[in-house]
Amino acid sequence: MMKMNKEIEKAAKLASLKENPLFPEIELFLDFLAVEKGLSMNTIFSYRFDLADFCTFLLANGLKDWTSFGKKNIIDYLLYLKENGKSASTLARHMAAIKSLCHYLTAEKIIIADPSINLETPKMAKRYPQVMTQEQVQALLNAPKNDIPGLRDKAMLELLYATGLRVSELLQIDLGDINFSLGFLRTKGKGSKERIVPIGHYALEAVTAYIEKSRSKLLHDKTEALFLNQKGTRLSRQGFWKLLKQYTRQIGLSEEITPHSFRHSVATHLLENGADLRVVQELLGHADIATTQIYTHLTKGKLKSVYDSFHPRAK
Repeated sequence: MMKMNKEIEKAAKLASLKENPLFPEIELFLDFLAVEKGLSMNTIFSYRFDLADFCTFLLANGLKDWTSFGKKNIIDYLLYLKENGKSASTLARHMAAIKSLCHYLTAEKIIIADPSINLETPKMAKRYPQVMTQEQVQALLNAPKNDIPGLRDKAMLELLYATGLRVSELLQIDLGDINFSLGFLRTKGKGSKERIVPIGHYALEAVTAYIEKSRSKLLHDKTEALFLNQKGTRLSRQGFWKLLKQYTRQIGLSEEITPHSFRHSVATHLLENGADLRVVQELLGHADIATTQIYTHLTKGKLKSVYDSFHPRAK
C-alpha cells in the first residue's frame, strides 16, 4: 500500500510539472539527455522527478520564466531541502541535476550566465560498497540446487561473479551474446556502450549446463533471452532480487547483500589478487577511473594483513 501511495504521489508531481511555465525548457533538456547524451530511461526519470520538485519550488517563490533565474534561486532551494531534513546525498543528487540543467540552459542561450558556477556540491560522508569475502561468495555460488531453476540460478551467480556485470546487463543477455569457444561475452552498459567481457571456466561450465539441461524446460515460446523465468519470458530485476534474497537467507548472509554486491566484490577481489586498476575499469565498464579507484580503499586492509604476516620487521 505504501509503495502504491508513493507511485501515485510521483505521478501527481510529474503531472503538475506540465502546468508549470518553466516546464518546456525542462522537457527540451530531458530530450537532450536522452538523444545527445544517451542516458538511460531510469536516469532520465530520476532527473525529471528531481527537477519537478525544483520547478515547483521556483514557481512557488515567484519565478515564472528562466530569464530572471539566478544563483540565489539555487541556494534558496538547497536550504529548503536541508531544512526539510534531506540528507547530504539527496542534496548532492539534486545539485547534480540542477548543474546539468544550468549548463544546458547556458549553452542554448536561454540564460546569459551559468548560475551554478562556483557553487559547491554538498559534501557526503564516504560510503564504501558492501563487499563479500571470497568464502561468502563461494558459499553463495554453491547454494543453488541441481534442478531446473537451480541450474539457471547457479549460471547467473557464476556469470555475475566471473564478469562483474550489472544486473541489468546480466538479464539482457541473449543466446548469441556469448562466444563459448573464445570465452567472451558481448554486453551493453550505461549509455548503450558496448564492451567485450571475458568469462572464466567455471561460469562457462555453469551457463552450458543451464542451456543443455534447464533452459529448454523453462522455454514456452521462442525467445533469444538467455535467462528465463517460470513463464518462459526474460527474468526481471525484481525476480533476480527475490532469488538472491532467498539464497542469502539460506546460507545466513547479511540482508545488506544486493545484486550490486557481486560487482563490488569482483572488483575488490581482482585488486586484492594483483589486477591492474585499468583492467578492472575496462572490465566493469567505468567511464571514469575515479569510479574504480574507490575499490583501492577496500583492499588496504588486505595489504596491511599481508605486510604484518610477511615483513620481517613488521612485529
